[in-house]
Amino acid sequence: MGSMEPTDRDHAGRMDRRTFLRGAAVGLGLAATSLAGVRVWRERHGSTQWDAAAFPPPGEGRVAVLHAASYDDGLQEKVLDGLRAIGADVRGAAVLLKPNFVEYDPGTAINTDPRLVVAAASALRRLGAASVTVGEGPGHRRDTQYVMTRSGLLDALREEDVPFVDLNTDALVARRLRTSFTDLGALWLPRSVADADIVVSMPKMKTHHWAGVTLSLKNCFGCVPGRVYGWPKNALHWAGLEEAIVDVAAAVRPDLAIVDGIVGMEGNGPISGTPIASNVLVFGNDPVATDVVAAKLMGFDPTRVPHLAEAGRFLGQGDLGRIRMEGEDDGRLAKDFAVLPAFRSMKIEGAVGPA
Repeated sequence: MGSMEPTDRDHAGRMDRRTFLRGAAVGLGLAATSLAGVRVWRERHGSTQWDAAAFPPPGEGRVAVLHAASYDDGLQEKVLDGLRAIGADVRGAAVLLKPNFVEYDPGTAINTDPRLVVAAASALRRLGAASVTVGEGPGHRRDTQYVMTRSGLLDALREEDVPFVDLNTDALVARRLRTSFTDLGALWLPRSVADADIVVSMPKMKTHHWAGVTLSLKNCFGCVPGRVYGWPKNALHWAGLEEAIVDVAAAVRPDLAIVDGIVGMEGNGPISGTPIASNVLVFGNDPVATDVVAAKLMGFDPTRVPHLAEAGRFLGQGDLGRIRMEGEDDGRLAKDFAVLPAFRSMKIEGAVGPA
């Protein structure tokens, strides 16, 4: 691949709304300092691990939470409503949709549903995108063709004439990191990611057996190639999982997020967990703000999730008080996602009751 020449690219059962927004006036960066996991992070990394010139202070985030009864419930119109609610402007843009396709298992809910991916592609075209491409680099199964074919994604994309690119084998460009939570220094990124005008992260709403929760920031792991970083992107895990989530997301800089929570996964996610019907879609123009809201919908306290707390200091808006909420009553749509015992300290105490 030659020498690495760095390049740059500009660019949350039920709870009531009052409980959902509890603590909104406190910024994530400040509130998290008293929490053990985040305190350890700060002791390890110091106070600043990013280039302030590359990451201006986050502005107001816009997040829309919409109820969706099923994947056949007027999905394209639902996606259009969500994108319009967050003011997504894709006119004339080359858009890359990055869903989450890790592995194929017909008995569970590992992946972003193909029907939602196709609905998003069609909605983005209707909003004026010049082109829409779907790209993924599975981190578990090396055979991308197998995952995409067995899941039904490739057939669904062909029916709508939406191109697909394997991010594990795409041509690469090198990008110097403007953050230093890991010692990676730079990342090889697929050209399809680097050249896109707009990257849309489309994660599955899931718990994670190492990070507690996986949403649009963690979904960026699929943007780095397995042929360089191994399976399941081992080099990123060895560098420090939480730290790598922040470094990779800061390199990819997704512009928009669409979280598939119609059927999510709880327990031993992101592969071996249990499906949970949450019946919700979350849209955002800021991936950090989107993940903060989605995590709250899952019963997590975002200030207790180290990578969210840290990303909320510079990469996007982490303060619920500065996130403009659109759509439906987000508190009413919340569900309590079961987690492994190691992550119970991340949950909101008593905030979520029976469904």
